[in-house]
Amino acid sequence: MPHPGTLWNRNSVRGPPIASAAVRIEGTELITVDLPLTSPFRTAQGSSSFERKLLVRLLTDVGSGWGECAALAEPLYTDEYVDGARHVIATHLLPRLAAAGVLGSPDRVAGVLEPVQGHRMAKSAVEMAVLDAWGRATGRSLASLLGATRATVPAGVAVGLADSVDDLLGVVGAYLAEGYVRVKLKIQPGWDVEPVRAVRQRFGAGLALQVDANGAYAHGGRAGLRALDQFGLTLIEQPLAADDLSGHAGLARSLATPICLDESITSVATAALALDLGACSVINLKPGRVGGYLEARRIHDLARGRGAALWCGGMLETGLGRAANLALAALPGFTVPGDLSASRRYYERDLTAPFELHDGHLTVPTGPGLGVDVDEDALAAFTTSHHTWRP
Repeated sequence: MPHPGTLWNRNSVRGPPIASAAVRIEGTELITVDLPLTSPFRTAQGSSSFERKLLVRLLTDVGSGWGECAALAEPLYTDEYVDGARHVIATHLLPRLAAAGVLGSPDRVAGVLEPVQGHRMAKSAVEMAVLDAWGRATGRSLASLLGATRATVPAGVAVGLADSVDDLLGVVGAYLAEGYVRVKLKIQPGWDVEPVRAVRQRFGAGLALQVDANGAYAHGGRAGLRALDQFGLTLIEQPLAADDLSGHAGLARSLATPICLDESITSVATAALALDLGACSVINLKPGRVGGYLEARRIHDLARGRGAALWCGGMLETGLGRAANLALAALPGFTVPGDLSASRRYYERDLTAPFELHDGHLTVPTGPGLGVDVDEDALAAFTTSHHTWRP
């Protein structure tokens, strides 16, 4: 194990090799869609009645592949946002990818795009499209490529801030009736102990219950976090600012409830540093935030080797991103149910055939690439902008 504070060598965690297959980039479509949400989703950053997504349709000499960017419409959750990601992909990422010529393996994508600093969500969308195209060309599913070991994964649900405790109890009860096996509550100072106590009392100690602060306790209110120890939570997610690893380490020592990091984990290096410092014992792994599914797999391998718990987070993905996340969550190191809800949790109409719960689980797609196809009628109905890029 490296000394605390030592930069982790990402090449020391590689994952299984990916076989070679010649794929040449011929063009790309960048498509923005606005999907109406089933109900407004509220967090400390605000609320919205629709979700804006940037899709990447990569055209290659062996077929096309789809990618989905995790960035939101505005730079309120991260510094990336849809319009900025579209510009970066078209102006900086795609020209480099095309100039690289034949891509023998998706493993090459990260290295080709590495000179562009940051913009992990944009890079992840491009890599995902390459993975889908490569999988379709070779007849391999993304799940098999990543090393998945399960055919289904348990589904959890994230519940946003509510107008009242009674409203919250009604929402949670409805999701449990649908079969979700884990509930995550958004919290912030002043909305923590009371709603958590109410949910625990109403639904019992057997409910797998966790909370997510999205960094809301960076400037105070930590007494509320300490009071949460009494409720037997699975974890407290990202209580402090993303860059405050030392603060999380100190907080972890003062709490009985495990600390999970989300926004703090941006690469295998930051994951290793957080574990070295004792800043967390659980990781919420979001592929878009770490630059793609292959880097996510490296973090999975690292966490598994360190004995850290792991789960797959969500960014209100369409069926495309949901399919990819299910492939990742089927790896053996994902031991905590993730934010992998059914399609109707967020959307009345998805861009793919809807994902449905079966006994609290979602089925991992096994077809080539992502294993799902785009509903062209739905895509046309929700598209707000369409840009074509050619090398």
